[in-house]
Amino acid sequence: MVRIRFRYLLPMLAALLLWLPAEAQSHRGTRTIVRGGMLVKPDSLRQRSDSLAGNAVMRELDSLMAGDFTADSLAVTALRTDDIRHTDSLWQLRMAGIKTEADTTRKRGWLMSDSMSLSKVCWISTVLPGYGQIYNKQYWKLPVLYGTVAAGLALYINENRTYKPLKREYEAYTDKSLSRTPELDALQTKMIRSNTKRQVYLGLTVASYIYFIGDAAVNYSTNDVSDVKKATTLACIFPGAGQIYNKSYWKVPFVVGGFAAMIYCIDWNNRGYQRFKKAYSLLSDYEKNPDKYPDGPTDEFHGRYSADFIRNLRNNYRRNRDLCIIVSAGLYVLQIVDAHVDAHLKDYDISDDLTMNLEPMVDYTYVPSVGGNRPVFGFNMSIKF
Repeated sequence: MVRIRFRYLLPMLAALLLWLPAEAQSHRGTRTIVRGGMLVKPDSLRQRSDSLAGNAVMRELDSLMAGDFTADSLAVTALRTDDIRHTDSLWQLRMAGIKTEADTTRKRGWLMSDSMSLSKVCWISTVLPGYGQIYNKQYWKLPVLYGTVAAGLALYINENRTYKPLKREYEAYTDKSLSRTPELDALQTKMIRSNTKRQVYLGLTVASYIYFIGDAAVNYSTNDVSDVKKATTLACIFPGAGQIYNKSYWKVPFVVGGFAAMIYCIDWNNRGYQRFKKAYSLLSDYEKNPDKYPDGPTDEFHGRYSADFIRNLRNNYRRNRDLCIIVSAGLYVLQIVDAHVDAHLKDYDISDDLTMNLEPMVDYTYVPSVGGNRPVFGFNMSIKF
């Protein structure tokens, strides 16, 4: 009778399983891994974070276990142990969230990475117009983008060539005297008209440029980005865009109107500052060199006000202008915070059912010292919100 020792039985069974063809192994049931005679059972509470990665690991395990090994039982056992350890390390890296070499094969470079964040796409779109549309594979928008920006910029440059000579002529005229004459009024009217066209063309160019950056953020769908991040990003790109994305349309007039009022106040105070700055400069030069001006002061007020009074007016307009700029910056930050918080609370369940119920309670509990159940009296309080 041939006696087979138990310690040689497991290596022999392992070698026998490895000699089976791959077709025979593919129809096996649920697999368990044997280490040192103990069965490693899967943890039912541990869930897989990525089903594709789990399938890839199982396919790799099948390929390892279906290999054709011809070594002896001890070598086969050692090799299977190494393969199991390698497979377990891959699985642990996947469960820990660490990307393996197979995960990084999807990247297409630094500029066209599949896992690029929304903020990075917007920043690159700011430097390279049209990048967001290329990243989102919306190539048909590129001619529209470049066409509107190029047309607006060309009109602005052309009108700026008309405005610059008029401005130089107006400044040369007013440096000598600010007396109102028909020639000065006509020149100023032409200059204001040209400046208005120039600002409109520049505004259209900037608006179309900003619009396509926001379009890249709205159509970004490579990664799962929350509505909170999109609303905050749009609010940073343009004031009021975050409120439009959150569908809080009633807030848009307040944001846009507030910025329009601040821009008007900044322009108003800046024009007053420039006006009294020039008057103070002319009056100061007259007080220092009265011989150069035989006809008296050439400032706008013709010496009716002192230099100190005009200087105080100049400083007040400058102070108000700077204050309006600070208020505009605060309003910009406030609308970003509002868009961020509103996006967080958009799906928040605000129910009218806010109640509190208080009712008596009777229960029975086991008391070991008495050897039986005794009643317990109390109250149940439930709050619904």
